[in-house]
Amino acid sequence: MNIHEYQAKELLKKYGVAVPHGIPAMTVEEAVKAAQSLPGPLFVVKAQIHAGGRGAGKFKNNPTGKGGVRLCKTVEEVKAAAEAMLGQVLVTKQTGPEGKEVQRLYITDGVDIEKEYYCSVVLDRATSRVTFMVSTEGGMDIEEVAHNTPEKIFKVAIDPVSGFSGFHARKLAFGLGLKDAQVKSATKFFSNLYKAFIELDASIVEINPMILVGDEVMALDAKMNFDANALYRQKEVFAMRDESEEDANEKIAADNELSYVRLDGNIGCMVNGAGLAMSTMDIIKLHGGEPANFLDVGGGATEQRVTTAFKIILSDPNVKGILVNIFGGIMKCDVIAQGVIAAAKEVDLKVPLVVRLEGTNVDKGKELMAKSGLPIISADNLDDAAKKVVEATKKAQQAAA
Repeated sequence: MNIHEYQAKELLKKYGVAVPHGIPAMTVEEAVKAAQSLPGPLFVVKAQIHAGGRGAGKFKNNPTGKGGVRLCKTVEEVKAAAEAMLGQVLVTKQTGPEGKEVQRLYITDGVDIEKEYYCSVVLDRATSRVTFMVSTEGGMDIEEVAHNTPEKIFKVAIDPVSGFSGFHARKLAFGLGLKDAQVKSATKFFSNLYKAFIELDASIVEINPMILVGDEVMALDAKMNFDANALYRQKEVFAMRDESEEDANEKIAADNELSYVRLDGNIGCMVNGAGLAMSTMDIIKLHGGEPANFLDVGGGATEQRVTTAFKIILSDPNVKGILVNIFGGIMKCDVIAQGVIAAAKEVDLKVPLVVRLEGTNVDKGKELMAKSGLPIISADNLDDAAKKVVEATKKAQQAAA
């Protein structure tokens, strides 16, 4: 689960992580009031969406204008920036071309930045340890730094038994070239950041940039997301969920215990098992198609959940063909068949449907589909299924054109 920058800073501040003073605003009036309550003389108006690259992003209604982070010298400028941002769609390199509507702002104090750094706390799956990554290249994409200048990324892994200690913090500070009082401030910063990561069940904490103001280390920006499996014990974090930032279909899927991620292609996929789902998407691309989604119905799906999954796929207007690929172990093929048939009839299926079934009750599942009266294309194996759905989808598009 993701949260907004201002929410992340609220949490980090409770753990003693230094952040510039700021106030969230949902309206232009609240933005003006926030600016009036801050000392100034500089203010920063920041669009709040679940995506990075806001400063470099562009608004759809003014693609040549300023982005989603603006420095203002007066309250009047804050008001103008708020009016220009709220209700508008901001497009960044992380939102995709559709962008996201700005419904919240964060008005913060301007600070005198001496130096910018990068800092994140992540779980390194190669070592099974929580790991700090820091760099002197603050404000830049860490992927770009890793690609162009990997030597500028400094890592410290934390032993889960002994935990975080002062020497870890000093090692990170020295790795960034900090000195004297700066090291003391950084030690406190890193220690508190680690504590927040562990106690809040975070999956990532990214501070980019982490800044130096005089001798004090602060978080100028903050990104946090959390382990969804631990939200039951993180009530404060769960209360910060902003459903308006979530894909509607992904939310419906999560509520029905389905794993769904929308993609940019035109061939919908319904599969059981994450590995099989990824293989299905790969082989669709191998045969010249583009998957429209990742959708894993799991091993214990009911007919109702399968029906819901099918509806989710068909609700995407880009979907021009569907591939159902089921290997029935725990999941029974006849249950899948019943769900597909029910959903196809309910939504009046008008796109090609290719189904490959194998495993438990496969003959019964195939029999149900054969008697359904639906134009279902049967496939013998995964390669055959991928070829058929790509070919059928292309034919359907040509016929529509």
